[in-house]
Amino acid sequence: MKDATALPQSLLVLGGTSEIALATARRLIARRARTVWLAGRPSPALDQAAEQLHALGAEVRTVAFDALDPESHEEVLGKVFAEGDIDLVLLAFGILGDQAHDEREPLRAVRVAQTNYTGAVSAGLTAARALQTQGHGSLVVLSAAAGERARRADFIYGSSKAGLDAFAQGLGDALYGTGVHVMVVRPGFVRTRMTADLPAAPLATTPEAVATAVELGLRRGSETVWVPGALRLVMTALRHTPRALFRRLPI
Repeated sequence: MKDATALPQSLLVLGGTSEIALATARRLIARRARTVWLAGRPSPALDQAAEQLHALGAEVRTVAFDALDPESHEEVLGKVFAEGDIDLVLLAFGILGDQAHDEREPLRAVRVAQTNYTGAVSAGLTAARALQTQGHGSLVVLSAAAGERARRADFIYGSSKAGLDAFAQGLGDALYGTGVHVMVVRPGFVRTRMTADLPAAPLATTPEAVATAVELGLRRGSETVWVPGALRLVMTALRHTPRALFRRLPI
């Protein structure tokens, strides 16, 4: 169960090697989270992440999970929830893709969409049903500011995040009043291994800053969290920029 500060004592991370997710797990362990499940494709990186979190004092277990295999999601998540209540499910998997290559090779673009959107719909609905069955819990969905308005430079990724964001908002409305809380997190450019080869962007942030924002959002019971907060105003302006002008902006 959550403690008196509304922070979870047990969490399931879907996307167990995500730098943002692991930063969030570390922060929550420091705030008394004691049970962590890391779900992801079996790999040395997943095992190493589990060892690092265990060293912080948490009981950590790994489970094989593949976003691109939705037929397995119910079984995989069912095994986790069968071991005990989960206070927080953090949906953190996703891929950036390579816009230039993905435009030329549609199957690559489809993989981005299937991972970021289709896989998230399957996992999100499965997790939400399990949380609703136990009668409490939070589902935190890592969306992206890129989903607010797709840019020429990354419209494949951006469109997949736009779909994810709309889905998560709708799911939150559907679960309102059930005891299950859905929080959508919209970071801007995050400095991670995935973005290491990309040029820095204005208002860039870090996994640790996102983790801090997630904790604060959970304490407040927020439905939407922007990281950094100033990004909210920027994206509101861009969302209402006329298309003819928007396509000429150097973004």
